[in-house]
Amino acid sequence: MPIHNKLVRDGIPEIIEKTGKNFSARILSDEEYIKELKKKSYEELEEYMNTQNDDDAIEELADLLEIIHALAEYHGTSFVKLEAVRKQKAEKRGGFKGKIFLIEVEDE
Repeated sequence: MPIHNKLVRDGIPEIIEKTGKNFSARILSDEEYIKELKKKSYEELEEYMNTQNDDDAIEELADLLEIIHALAEYHGTSFVKLEAVRKQKAEKRGGFKGKIFLIEVEDE
């Protein structure tokens, strides 16, 4: 039986059950949960980095977005509040649409 030892979406146990396969899982403590969410964010980002087309990229970005929703909730905020902070930062410092690549800044 393959060993996964990773955080999975809430519906995965039910999906596995429907296949008739046996599995084991457990509920994480809050400390374990945040650690695993962070690990999962790296996993999903790596999957995004390895995409070769727009459709796959969108699938992986959706997975990253799900992780961001969970992280926001863990930290006691909503995605709406998180988006407000993002907009505030974009107004102050801009976004990334300009494709600006900073090469160097002169020292004083």
